[in-house]
Amino acid sequence: MNQFKNQTKFDINDIIKILPHRYPFILIDKIEILEKGKSLVALKNTTINEPFFQGHFPGQPVMPGVLSLEMMAQAGSFLMLSEVEDPLSMNMFFSAVESSRFKKPIVPGDQLIIHMELVKKKLNLCKFFGKCKVDGNIVAESYFSANLVNRHRQ
Repeated sequence: MNQFKNQTKFDINDIIKILPHRYPFILIDKIEILEKGKSLVALKNTTINEPFFQGHFPGQPVMPGVLSLEMMAQAGSFLMLSEVEDPLSMNMFFSAVESSRFKKPIVPGDQLIIHMELVKKKLNLCKFFGKCKVDGNIVAESYFSANLVNRHRQ
């Protein structure tokens, strides 16, 4: 049974119960579902001690743009996985990135607000639109698709 069925606000402890990602690749700190199975808002706080800032780039740390896509993918995955009966039995994999724009670099100290919307769902294929904002300004946005699949058990 899905213990999160009626929950709308999730902290990191809840998130790691649904998403398979672990440090250093869990990129979402908090989530609030706005409309079940349709939209959510996620939060990511960046700090200088994140591993990617050490080498990207020394003297001018910038979050790699693909990590903003990964944040959106994790948020979209959470939106879908929180709806299934047994979230630990399923996973989501990127299948397409249709269009993305990176408008401003993400730097240490930025607080990202990630807005995710399910655009379309057909069988196990989900199409999402996401945007990352810092201080109310869009820094990245993307349309992408992901497939809901059975999770590999060890």
